[in-house]
Amino acid sequence: MGKYLVKRLLHGAVSIIIVVGLVMVMIYSLMERDRIFAADPMYTKVASNQKTVYMYSKWEEYGYLDYVNYTDYMAEITRNGEITEETRSAAVSIARTPEKDSETVAKYVAQFTEYYESQGYTVERLNAKTSGRKLVNGGQQQLFAHKDHPLIRRMWNYFTGLLDIDNIHKVEEDIGERGLTFTWKDPVYGGDKFAPAIIGNGTHHKYLLYVNDQFPFIHQNFATINLGTSYSVNRGVDVFTTMTSSQGSYVKSPITFPTGFQEDSADDLHTATYQAGSREANPVSADRFVDDYTNVLTVKAGLSKVGYSFVIGIIATCMAYLLGLPLGVMMARKKDKLIDKLGTVYIVFIIAVPSLAYIFLFKAIGGSVFGLPTTFDMESTSKLMFVLPIVSLALPSVANLMKWLRRYMVDQMNSDYVKFARSGGLSEGEIFTGHILKNAAIPIVHGIPGAVLGAMTGAIITERVYVVPGAGNLLTEAINKYDNGVIVGVTLFYALLTVVSIILGDILMATVDPRISFSTKDR
Repeated sequence: MGKYLVKRLLHGAVSIIIVVGLVMVMIYSLMERDRIFAADPMYTKVASNQKTVYMYSKWEEYGYLDYVNYTDYMAEITRNGEITEETRSAAVSIARTPEKDSETVAKYVAQFTEYYESQGYTVERLNAKTSGRKLVNGGQQQLFAHKDHPLIRRMWNYFTGLLDIDNIHKVEEDIGERGLTFTWKDPVYGGDKFAPAIIGNGTHHKYLLYVNDQFPFIHQNFATINLGTSYSVNRGVDVFTTMTSSQGSYVKSPITFPTGFQEDSADDLHTATYQAGSREANPVSADRFVDDYTNVLTVKAGLSKVGYSFVIGIIATCMAYLLGLPLGVMMARKKDKLIDKLGTVYIVFIIAVPSLAYIFLFKAIGGSVFGLPTTFDMESTSKLMFVLPIVSLALPSVANLMKWLRRYMVDQMNSDYVKFARSGGLSEGEIFTGHILKNAAIPIVHGIPGAVLGAMTGAIITERVYVVPGAGNLLTEAINKYDNGVIVGVTLFYALLTVVSIILGDILMATVDPRISFSTKDR
């Protein structure tokens, strides 16, 4: 068993890397880069040379390339002591065209160009765009260097950055005495309630360990998952956070901030992260916080994207097995009878009709005949809005289970061991329950972990039709908005769940059927 698990995990890891690599090739190499600005409001506001610089800076932010501006280069060599501040001031501003550069500017422009071209960068200089003697909007002269990231490097950076371990040296600024503090009484609760917490200074997260009344009750920020940053679906937020953060309206409660300031707020102080200079730049933050750990998430009334998908998916899965398995058994036992023919009609209908068509059919029937909600509303407290998405998701699975269980049982009914059982005097009921069903259910059991874990990924078409704010709809939204970070992150999430579900399915099948063994014996 141990060797099998190690082997399957290694194969699964390789498969995940290959899948993510192929997706990266498609979206970073085969798709035009300009498309990522389709949902960027700033892109339409800048023009001329300023637009070009904005594009390159964003391409660097989203992992396409390295980008260095001449101004940043001059600031860096000044910090390193290579030149004085006086020299930097004299050389930092390039002229509208190269021939108008001063001798000092020309010297450092040549140094900038020589250095970065030797490193494999492409150096570009954009002359000023003028109308007469006046600069056009965004037409300021620019000088910068850029170099594309190779795919291997991009994949290496992505996979090595998946797990981020927080520590007291995460914050680069001078933050005073760095360290971790353990307390039995969390200050968020006023310090008068038993609530253990580990608080950091110099760490990215203020609270590295804390407890509250939300499942799973004990929370940690020592290790966080980074699936990639979104730049249109949920701008600037990690994909994992996007999938797991609550949604909907704010839930306010009386909050006492670290300064003692009190107000009804939805801020979750346990999620505070460091944001350099935030108190100095924002008087509101200065009134509430005693340090620059001011960036907090908010408490909302709804579930997360994964939460909504999982609730709908797991209920639909349970419904499918509770209905599909008994009906499949009945069809097999009453082969070629009325119930078998009716079941076959239903199976053929589900297979033949496109999923989008019957989902809209169920939506129309559920809305007009039964008066059920046909769109999802996070602000509603009614559970009826879950009914149609669950039914639409469950009914195809019911048909699939009916089809395969009937097939497996019919195959088993013609086996030699069934004939021997009949000759031994066993009743048909004993044969079906004790032998045929048990053997026929073995392949069905293999799919249970996949069905359970697959509920977390959501159902793309169902969630789209019923406007469910789930994980399935997240992928289609990311594709429509060319949000490559979300596409890669969700792909990795799907691939990981698939590999885990296959391994768990194998283990479960071996548990049910003692004839299956993962060990090999030398012959």
